[in-house]
Amino acid sequence: MAVVAGHGQHLLYLQDTGGDENWRLHDVDLETMQRRDLTPYDNVQTQLLAGDKKFPTEILIGLNRDNPQLHDVFRLNLTTGELVKEVENPGFVGWVADSELVVRSGIAPQPDGGLVVMIRDGAGDAWRPLLAISAEDALTSGPVAFSEDGQSLLAVSSVGADTGRLVRLNLATGAEQVLAGDPEADVAGIRLHPDTREPQVVTFLKDRMEYRVLDPALEPDLAAIRALHPGDPSFSDHDDADETWLVAFNTDAGPVSYYSYDRRTRTAEFLFDSRPELAGYELAPMEPFSFTARDGLTIHGYATFPPGADRRDLPMVLNVHGGPWARDAWGFDPEAQWLANRGYLCVQVNFRGSTGYGKAFVNGGDREWGGRMQDDLSDAVAYVTGQGWADPGRVAIYGGSYGGYAALVGAAFTPDVFCCAVDIVGPSNLKTLLETIPPYWAPMIAQLYRRVGNPETDAEFLWSRSPLSRARDIRIPLLIAQGANDPRVKQAESEQIVAALTEAGIDHEYMLFPDEGHGFAKPENRLRFYAAAERFLARHLGGRAEE
Repeated sequence: MAVVAGHGQHLLYLQDTGGDENWRLHDVDLETMQRRDLTPYDNVQTQLLAGDKKFPTEILIGLNRDNPQLHDVFRLNLTTGELVKEVENPGFVGWVADSELVVRSGIAPQPDGGLVVMIRDGAGDAWRPLLAISAEDALTSGPVAFSEDGQSLLAVSSVGADTGRLVRLNLATGAEQVLAGDPEADVAGIRLHPDTREPQVVTFLKDRMEYRVLDPALEPDLAAIRALHPGDPSFSDHDDADETWLVAFNTDAGPVSYYSYDRRTRTAEFLFDSRPELAGYELAPMEPFSFTARDGLTIHGYATFPPGADRRDLPMVLNVHGGPWARDAWGFDPEAQWLANRGYLCVQVNFRGSTGYGKAFVNGGDREWGGRMQDDLSDAVAYVTGQGWADPGRVAIYGGSYGGYAALVGAAFTPDVFCCAVDIVGPSNLKTLLETIPPYWAPMIAQLYRRVGNPETDAEFLWSRSPLSRARDIRIPLLIAQGANDPRVKQAESEQIVAALTEAGIDHEYMLFPDEGHGFAKPENRLRFYAAAERFLARHLGGRAEE
């Protein structure tokens, strides 16, 4: 990620080494092009926390320099590079600063997997609880921003509801005012007025993005913006006067388009496309669909068909998202376009445990890794093949992180559903996965144990949900790819399943990238992997592969 700070003088970006996720904060002076490493510490992770136009030379960052498990808050002077510790972390996993760049809220994890939003009146005051968030609300609730006067806190909260709603919390009384909500979806985004910090537009991500205007003054602006482009707009940035907006339009079959929008005249100027060369290709639309899982739950997903192909008996790739506490969304997806271009129907499914659909849906994935979450994926295959879209004998399962785990589970638990599998940095043993988490995940370990299992008390259960436990049942070929520096899913997760496959004589390929982490960031490595993956898929599904 990169941000511009200091009235446009400084370009700030985070960069790790070889995928180890120990991010350092770097700075480029846009006038002199001088570069600096602002956090030159080994084995330390930097977090960008807050900035404000009233303080052009200062930002707040988090560093786990003194305790690998906890990020303390530091004030960084962008002119001198001086770092001053502002807050010694008492055990919080997140921070919110007010408009004066004073940290006044922290998120305290609880032993049962819940959270408490803590607040204080000023920099030297004691912390006190404002909002208790139970474990079942933990993935659909959290603080957003303080009001300009510092007397209230905006938050997304599903406490007392199923979906995460935008609420205002009075700091003195704790009283809650609901500002926006939707019965089907959690709040996905909020546009705040840059000076008053009042919420103006709230978004809800369903099949596509939906917009709720809270400030009537913005109704004409949103109408004018929606008329510019058929994609879903996002408010990427604005000038200090909030009169010129940078608006990005996301679409499924083309690049992201950027416009400069003038609020005074309600007119816009096209700036650029993120990938203009895409205009020369026939791209495939991403089509929403839904189906009913075997237990009656409605599951949503997206299908991307090969352009110009007959929509019958296609080879199919079930592309499983990572997280699993994330989701697939409508828009330009490079992997979906790549697979469709090679002749495959790409299917992406927001199985239970995915975010955005309320707490009952996301909590439905608790302790269901390799269980009902995987059933949703198998049910998606049954639905798609039942529609006649895909050939049931030519279905691959593919994914990274949790998606890689799902690919291994598909190969080991349901080898009759899939003809091959591609696993990218996926865990093979849930017990060893949980025992080797990064140190800064430790404060949230109770939530991991609640949602996946506790290696001390659930060892047998976790082993039963681990692909490694049934490696000898695999009858389909696998492609496994791993980054050697992955801090989340260690190299051993891939090595142990590869060793089991080798011992059992099961067809597999293994790619280890020595300079990558949890996924492949370097272009040359991504191209090397995708070349191998499309050869693998072509061999087993019959699609196209470039020489």
